[in-house]
Amino acid sequence: MSEVKRKLATILAADCVGFSKHMESQEEKTLISLKECREIIDPIISKFAGRIFHTAGDSIIAEFDSPVGATKAAINFQNSIKNRNLVEETNPKLSWRVGIHLDDIIIEGDNIYGNGVNIAARLESQSPVGEILISEVVKQQIHNKIDETIHALGKIELKNISNDFEVFSLLGDGKSKIKNTAKININKKPKFAILPFANTSKDEDSGFLVDGIVEDLITEFSMMREFEIISRQTTVNFKDENQDIREFSKKFDLDFIVTGGIRASGKRVRISIELSDAKDDNIIWSNKYDRVLEDIFDLQDEIVRKISIALLGEIEISSLQRSKRKPTENISSYEYLLRGKENHHKFTKEACQEALKNFDKAIEADVNNAQAYAWKCCTLGQAMFRGFSDQNAEEIFAEAKQNIDKALELNENDFECHRMLSAVYLSNHDYVLAEDHGRKAFNMVPNDPRVLSGYGEVLVRTGKVDEGLELLNKAYELDPIPQGQSSSDNRVKDLILGYFFAEDYNKVVELSFDVRVMDPRAIALILYSRSKLKQDLQISNEYKILKKEFADTDWPQAVDRFHIQSEDIKKSLLDFIESV
Repeated sequence: MSEVKRKLATILAADCVGFSKHMESQEEKTLISLKECREIIDPIISKFAGRIFHTAGDSIIAEFDSPVGATKAAINFQNSIKNRNLVEETNPKLSWRVGIHLDDIIIEGDNIYGNGVNIAARLESQSPVGEILISEVVKQQIHNKIDETIHALGKIELKNISNDFEVFSLLGDGKSKIKNTAKININKKPKFAILPFANTSKDEDSGFLVDGIVEDLITEFSMMREFEIISRQTTVNFKDENQDIREFSKKFDLDFIVTGGIRASGKRVRISIELSDAKDDNIIWSNKYDRVLEDIFDLQDEIVRKISIALLGEIEISSLQRSKRKPTENISSYEYLLRGKENHHKFTKEACQEALKNFDKAIEADVNNAQAYAWKCCTLGQAMFRGFSDQNAEEIFAEAKQNIDKALELNENDFECHRMLSAVYLSNHDYVLAEDHGRKAFNMVPNDPRVLSGYGEVLVRTGKVDEGLELLNKAYELDPIPQGQSSSDNRVKDLILGYFFAEDYNKVVELSFDVRVMDPRAIALILYSRSKLKQDLQISNEYKILKKEFADTDWPQAVDRFHIQSEDIKKSLLDFIESV
């Protein structure tokens, strides 16, 4: 890991206005025009002793020792770009926005982070086209040292920045209007999504590797309390339905979007990645990596670190001093693990059996791959509950328990093990151990919807209803579209269970309209709640489904599988459903 250094520096952030739209209409000409702009801008920045760090072609972050140098560089290249655009033959005529701020920064190798970078980028996003927007501290430093008029534009609120900022413009007439965007609550955690990466490989079979790497990145961020991250399946649904990114971001109230592409060739992997502001599409950070596959775990850790620091600055440096979850040193074992997870997520009998074979091969390649045992346990559970196996439940359960015990023996700090053990002990009505393992998983990974829902379900069953409901609601917020087509509304059903224990029967009935596929638990809890509200059960949709599809249900057995701790609640629910 590169040495982290801190210094006071002036940051210049620049961005090409409307670049994406130009690319849509005339891609080749836009790329040529952008190259010509950069041939103007980059030498000017160097001339005034600037050092370019982050760059995505159409955006630039540069560091200067002097605010005067940064401002003069910006004035020079903005004027040069304007002169270029005066030439009739220039097509398209590209314009730029610039923001400049003086503040503390963090330098790590060839990357730069911190408050100074964040504020400069925010100023750039608010800058009038063709002008330069500077902070008050920069204005004080350059006063009487440049020839251009400095116009006061008043105070603005900058997203994710706690203070109001006095801002000033150069190269304008002082009449430009700046958009005073509402500030995100500084106590609100940044919320973002990692969208499925494009598979740019010639070999389509490498899709499992692309999806697996992205899933691992999502898991890494789920471990961090400083963020909220949308679940893997919700982002997969975005890809499958070919949704518009803006609409997707608005729907889930996202602050940031991560996109990228992966190309696998033999044992090498190339990853391009971008972190963008979900509200204005500005690129905050981007990079390209060309590594051997054996380095993938270190690369994942680096990407998580870079994105974290880009968003939160120094605060994340200490948070990221966590143990790495490298599942194995054997790359073949890792590839079989990813293939197994890919098949597991398909939720079909054939894919489930193939997943089990993949996990066995992962274990054969590395007997110490704890995650392979853990995921084999999870897939055995899928086989048991979905009827994908000819083995009886007792045999499957015994094999699953053997695998999860082995996983935990190899890595007692793997959250997957504790998450699954919590479910295992809950199914055995061992509520103490179920809560213990659920809590351990939650402490390790506080933003994984599977962990949140599993632990939340245990808590509401053991009398900690308010705490459990908070987790269940958070799980639904992060994962409204859980994995598996037939369980696409499981999070809603989890909430129904929570509000049932809270005796909030109105909420149970309200949520019933969001359930697409009824099961015995949903039927029983919804009808029970309707009865408590003195509603006519026989006109309800749940009653009709009960009589049509669940007439032969063994309700004592079904209610027992609800895993309700209180015998009184269990008896009351069973007596009711048998009387309907």
